Amino acid sequence: MNRVRLYWILQILGWGSFAFVNIFFASLSRGITAVQLWAFVVLAAFYLLSTHALRHVVKAYGWFRLGIFRLLIQTILALLALAVANVLAQILINLAFGTLKPEEDFRSLVITVNLFVSFLYYAFWFLLYFLFHFLDNYNSSLRYEAKINEIRLNHLKSQLNPHFIFNALNSVRALVDEDPDKAKSAITRISNMLRFSLMMDKKQVIDFADELATVKDYLALESIRFEERLEVVYQIEDESFSYKIPPMMLQTIVENAIKHGISNLVKGGLIEIKCREGLENELYIQVKNSGYLNPNSSKSRKEDGGHGLENTRQRLKLLYGDQASFRIFNSGSQFVITEIKIPKQRVTLEYQTQ
Repeated sequence: MNRVRLYWILQILGWGSFAFVNIFFASLSRGITAVQLWAFVVLAAFYLLSTHALRHVVKAYGWFRLGIFRLLIQTILALLALAVANVLAQILINLAFGTLKPEEDFRSLVITVNLFVSFLYYAFWFLLYFLFHFLDNYNSSLRYEAKINEIRLNHLKSQLNPHFIFNALNSVRALVDEDPDKAKSAITRISNMLRFSLMMDKKQVIDFADELATVKDYLALESIRFEERLEVVYQIEDESFSYKIPPMMLQTIVENAIKHGISNLVKGGLIEIKCREGLENELYIQVKNSGYLNPNSSKSRKEDGGHGLENTRQRLKLLYGDQASFRIFNSGSQFVITEIKIPKQRVTLEYQTQ
C-alpha cells in the first residue's frame, strides 16, 4: 500500500477511535448531547491536524538525522507546545459549542491535568510514528542490502568473467612489445577496476568522481580492444562532482551500451557520457550509444544474469523514491539514450521519513 495512504488511514482510524472512546465513556457517566458529541469530534480533528503539522516539521527539518540528545530536546519542546495549543483549542471549542464552564475549566488543577493528558497523547503518537518510521526503514534497509549484495556479486562476476579477462590480457600482450608504457597503463586500469569492485562493500552512494574514474578505466580498456571502432566523448560539467551516486550505476549503463550497442555493430560506434546539473539541484546523467533499442532488447538487458538496467531502476527506487527517474529511449534510428536523474540531497534509507 502507498505510504501516504497508509499514513492517512492510520491517522483517521487512530483519532477517530480517540473520539469514539471519549464519546462512549462520556455517555456512560453522565449522558451526552449532540453538541458535546460534535465537540469531541472537533477535538479529535484538532489532534489529527496538529500531529500532521508535527509530522511535516519532522520531515521538513530532518529531525531523524539529528543526534539523539538534540532530537529528544526538540521533541519535548514540540510536544509541550502542542499540549499548550491543545488546551487553548479545548477552551475555544467549548466556548464555540457553549459547553465552557469558566469556574471549572479555568482552575489551575484542571488546566494542569489537561496539559499533562494532552502531552501524553502527543508523546504516544510521536512514539508510534517513530517506531513505524524505524521499522519501515529497517525493512527498506534489508531490501537494499539484498539488492546491493546481488549487484556486487553480479558485478564482481562480470569483472572476473573469463571473456573480459582474456580480452583485456590479450590486448595488454599485444601492447607489451609495441608500446610497453601503454601496456603498463592497461594493467593498472585492470587493477583499479578489480580493486574498486572489491572495495565497493556496502556503500549506498559514492562520490561521482570515483565512479567516473572507474568508467574511464573500463572504456580505456575497451578502446584498446575495439581500437578505432570505439569513439568515447565526455561532457562533464564541474557541478557534477559535488554529487554522490550509487556505486556501479554509471558503470552498469556503460557496460550495457558496449555489450548491446557497440559490440553488435561492424563499424563500431560512439559512447557519449553527459553529466549536468538541473535547475532544481538534481544531477542528470545521460549515456548515448550507437545502436537501436527494439522491444525485445530492453527485456534481454533485464534478464542478462541480473546485471542489467532493472537493477539500476530498483536501486534508485530504494534510495530516492520518486525523487529519482530512469528512462531509456531511441534518439532517431542510430542512437540509444539512457538518462538518469538523481537529487542532490541524498535520501538515505536510514533517515527516510514517512
